This record gives sequence, C-alpha cells and structure tokens, in this order.
Amino acid sequence: MSAAAVEAPESAPTTARALEADSVSAWFGQRKVLDRVSLTMPAGRVTALIGPSGCGKSTFLRILNRMHELVPGAALAGEVRLDGHDIYDPQRQLTDARRAIGMVFQKPNPFPAMSIRDNVLAGLSLTGTKIRRDEAEALVEISLRRAGLWEEVKDRLAQPGSALSGGQQQRLCIARSLAVTPQVLLMDEPCSALDPTSTRVVEETILQIASEVTVVIVTHNMQQARRVSSQCAFFLAGAGQPGVIVEHGDTEAMFTSPVDPRTSDYVNGRFG
Repeated sequence: MSAAAVEAPESAPTTARALEADSVSAWFGQRKVLDRVSLTMPAGRVTALIGPSGCGKSTFLRILNRMHELVPGAALAGEVRLDGHDIYDPQRQLTDARRAIGMVFQKPNPFPAMSIRDNVLAGLSLTGTKIRRDEAEALVEISLRRAGLWEEVKDRLAQPGSALSGGQQQRLCIARSLAVTPQVLLMDEPCSALDPTSTRVVEETILQIASEVTVVIVTHNMQQARRVSSQCAFFLAGAGQPGVIVEHGDTEAMFTSPVDPRTSDYVNGRFG
C-alpha cells in the first residue's frame, strides 16, 4: 500500500456493490416478523431503514449478513443477492458473506483486551488473512483515517480500544469493519448511544465512505436519515402483523412528497 494512499484515504478503491432483497420473509419460531420484503440497495449509496420500533428493521438488517440464521428457532424465505449472487447459496461460505458485508452495532463493541491497532486488524485475524507488518501499519492508518479517527489516536495506538470515548469507540468499530474492505457496511442505529458531537462526526464518516462502500443504516432519527441517506425504506407493522415496507425511494421525496399518508405521518412525527 503506497504512502500516497495513506495520505489520501478519500481515494481508497471503491469496493461497493449493490445488495438486493427479494421477497424476504422472516420468523422467530411461529411468529412471522417480516413479510415479503423486497428492496434494492444501490452500490455506493446510503440507504436508511426507518420506521417505529418492532417493525422488523433490525431483523432485516441482520438477514442481510446472515446473522438471523444464528438465532435458535429463526427461519427465513426469499433471497438476498450481493452483486447478483445469493449470499445464502449453500456453496457460499458464511465467512465470505460476513467479510463482504460488515456490521456496526448500536453499542460500540471494541475488543477490550486489544489495543487500538489490534482492534483495527482484528477482522483480518478472524478471517485468517495474513499481511506483512509494513502493510498492516499502513492499513491501520488508512482505516483510521477513513473512519475519521487517525488524528485523535495516532500517538496512542498501543492503548486499549476500550479506553476511548463512546464516539471514538464507534469510529474504531467502523475502522475495524473497513479494514477488511467490505462491499457493504450495515449500521444498526450507530449513533443512538452517542452525544451530538460524536453523532456529527460519525455522520461525516458515513458520508465520506459512502462512495467506496454501500451503506445500509437503521435509524430512528429522521433528521439523521435525511442528512446521510440518498434513499429511504419505511417499515411498518400492524398490531400482531409482520413488518412490511410501506414505501421506499429517494430520501428527499420521501420527506417532502411521500406517496403513502402513513409515511407522511411518520416522518412528520405524528406517530412512532
């Protein structure tokens, strides 16, 4: 990796690929939580999943990188395709899907016993990827730069990741995900536990990396959805009914001239 690449993380190679959900339904035991959800998440763009709690957004997000299948009693139907290929194909390795489709969770989860440097490189270790020491050092820097964290931690890379503030920990988790060059990055309410200043920095990070990696974010913050995404999908579930997508499309259009009155009511704060 060249020094020029490290100095200009905005020029990192684009790995973004389109992600498509086709008639996805999901169950926990006998309870159906999603019903025939179809959505295309375009390459190199930010898609926001919005809707009230309990309508299946986070379940849908976990289906997108094969986490749902790990829940006892969980089941699903339909297809999820990355760049046209079914990620649930029996011949596709789970680790391959997870490497291509990364996840950043609601609560920052750096490995507490690892240094900042080792946290960034943890994904490579977990996938058995070996690189030279000089390549590893360059990768740490460019990943932290892309996550907007390098200038804050460059002089303390050997310190534990858990010693960072909450907002810094979340950006460290983003850097850890970016280090394995994913094609898609899923984010489940990544700012819900952060203060406004940290939220702003994470949002700036999302906008910076969006041209390089496809981003899908679950958020309950309508202003955030409007600030960071180019398209939205509005999920809703009736009483005792599974979640569905009521409407999806261009974010600005969803907020200014939605087709469905339920979308208008939700984005304008009349319920949820």
